[in-house]
Amino acid sequence: MLGQVPGKGVVGRKMAARILIVDDVATNRIVLKVRLASVCHDTVMAGDGRSALLLVQSCAPDLVLLDLNLPDMDGCAVLRSLRADPATRDLPVIVHTASTSASARFAAFEAGADDVLTKPVDDHLLLARIRSLLRRREPTDAATPPEFTLQETGTPFDWPGLIALTGFAPRRGQSLRADLAPLMPHQIALWDREMALAADAPTPSALPDALLIDATGSDGAEDRTTPALRLLTELRATPALRHAGLALLAATPSAAAMAYDLGVDEAIVLGSPAPEIAHRLHGLIGRGRAAASRRSALRDNIRLALTDPLTGLFNRRYALRRMGEMAVDAALRGAGLAVMIVDIDRFKAVNDRHGHATGDAVLVEVSARLRAHLGDGDLLARIGGEEFLIALSRRSAPEAQALAHRLCAAISDRPVTLPLQAPGQGEVSVSISIGVAMARPGTLPDEAMESADRALLAAKTQGRNRVIMGTSAA
Repeated sequence: MLGQVPGKGVVGRKMAARILIVDDVATNRIVLKVRLASVCHDTVMAGDGRSALLLVQSCAPDLVLLDLNLPDMDGCAVLRSLRADPATRDLPVIVHTASTSASARFAAFEAGADDVLTKPVDDHLLLARIRSLLRRREPTDAATPPEFTLQETGTPFDWPGLIALTGFAPRRGQSLRADLAPLMPHQIALWDREMALAADAPTPSALPDALLIDATGSDGAEDRTTPALRLLTELRATPALRHAGLALLAATPSAAAMAYDLGVDEAIVLGSPAPEIAHRLHGLIGRGRAAASRRSALRDNIRLALTDPLTGLFNRRYALRRMGEMAVDAALRGAGLAVMIVDIDRFKAVNDRHGHATGDAVLVEVSARLRAHLGDGDLLARIGGEEFLIALSRRSAPEAQALAHRLCAAISDRPVTLPLQAPGQGEVSVSISIGVAMARPGTLPDEAMESADRALLAAKTQGRNRVIMGTSAA
């Protein structure tokens, strides 16, 4: 027999999400609970604003359904409280209200509502909107811990965005553009279907941040719902617009529900006032820019995790993993893997005599010269203070040895020019020693690395600025 676990739903039945229902009428709460349970959502309920705020803290819901008319405080006050708390500022909130007042709807949007649905709420639209907001609430939306924040966060509207009104009849598009233009800082352009699908630009600023698609046919033309929804799916698959916000002007709640399930970010029902449309488009652009900032930060963090910040070369962690992959590839081809350990000769003396700034300049220049002599498929990494690792998967032992000699010459033949020095007065002559070994086909590169390391020690012992092949080379 299935048992009930408080706050977790029915044992044995996986719940899709936890939703907090806030309504002062018990019947309304029960009806919504039944609707949501039918699609496997877990629910918690509150009859007033203060109870709702406490439940948000204790139950951590994934989404809130909020009535505006509460006995102890206004629903907009609850919204403002949620948005003021960093822990809940991104929590999806759908306002469901009996009010049909345009000013009340807009006040809810301004307070931070993700959507405002009028009672009685269309079931299909409500569930589709919940699905849409839950898809949007990804783990990356969580606040980034301060210790991992590597750059200052800029304001989301440092420059005006571009909104493309797509699929509108010319007269209607021009009228809507005239209504929206005074209400937000963004540029508004009229794009036909062909322009949208052919969207491409050398710089992202030439592409729209958001597109609003007309699916209403409100100029007297035939129903546009099906063509508009088809255009929506085509735009979502257009590479240049992959991250653009998509909004749809829908004639009916059912059309809005279909649009949400097809991936639209905002479905605006026909008859919504211009300030509400402008507010939702403005918010859509803001979310898009915040997401772009997170993607950029993620790329930076990945790059920093895999590379050496001074030289820009791969670091030891990446190099060891990549060498394993190269060894497998070499084994599949029945070939060996050439491994070099490179060390800058007397590098400590450079630091002691000229300072660490000069030592850094030497490391950067040596890295650049080594990289210039390697191919795209070769691996170059900084694995220690002045030590580098090179792996070559498509070179024989004689080829690897010849390349090592060229690398030595590339470093010793020309001194390193130091920055911010007078010509000829800021130069340091350096050289490198290299140990080379070949990993036998079908073996991991560890043995070759040890052999190359021993060869490097021999090169240092025998006078430096030379190449020694490992004695275990195959």
